[in-house]
Amino acid sequence: MIAAVVILLVMGAVGWALNPSRDDFAWFLRLRRPAWLTFEGLIPLIWIGIYACFYASALLSWAATSSWALMAAYLGLLLLVQSYTWLICKTRCLRNGTRIGFAGWVWGVALAVVVAPQSQPAWLLLIPYLLWSPVGTAVTWQMQRLNR
Repeated sequence: MIAAVVILLVMGAVGWALNPSRDDFAWFLRLRRPAWLTFEGLIPLIWIGIYACFYASALLSWAATSSWALMAAYLGLLLLVQSYTWLICKTRCLRNGTRIGFAGWVWGVALAVVVAPQSQPAWLLLIPYLLWSPVGTAVTWQMQRLNR
């Protein structure tokens, strides 16, 4: 029970700390998007699902291993993922988003490889992020070209 609360509090703290300001996020929202991005309204729901999967995966990994190193790896992934929008907004540079999106995907693959032998359900819960991350990175890359 304590692990569930601690993981949730850490996720909330990271989300709060790496949330862009209203002005910075307003700039981000004004950027042009690719024409094929017709599902943008669903993106917040997709991310809620992914964060729920992160939470469950970390909790299952903790239950299987009690490994602080593994929890640090989950924290690293969370920091990369959450810093995507924050970094783009702070630097006003979409290239940074493309880079951090790719770095997050690589980190996620590495984490999945480490988690897989420990807990199959925890590994499977990382798959939604591993599938979605390249889409987000591709959107950012296309936005880079549209917003020079």
